[in-house]
Amino acid sequence: MASKSKAKGNRFEHECVEKLKDIGFKDIKRAWGSNGLALGHAEDVDILADGIKIQCKVRKTTPKWLELGTCDWVMYKQDRGEIFIIKKLEDEVNGG
Repeated sequence: MASKSKAKGNRFEHECVEKLKDIGFKDIKRAWGSNGLALGHAEDVDILADGIKIQCKVRKTTPKWLELGTCDWVMYKQDRGEIFIIKKLEDEVNGG
């Protein structure tokens, strides 16, 4: 039997697959056992959607600094690292 956190992660991965289908992705594969090696990629790849490698994470709470607040995006980076953007999936669907 899967642990509660593993079961929660599996549910979220399934939810992500359905959301990706809803917004028009066609070729979507979920890694067996949440292990990207099953898809021929690194272990951290949970979903492959039209060639885009996706890792799914669900947490009880979002760190305050990652919350959008009244903004459309949060841009962040690790010291001397790459810059990343967080935005709502619905904004992506609506061209935001």
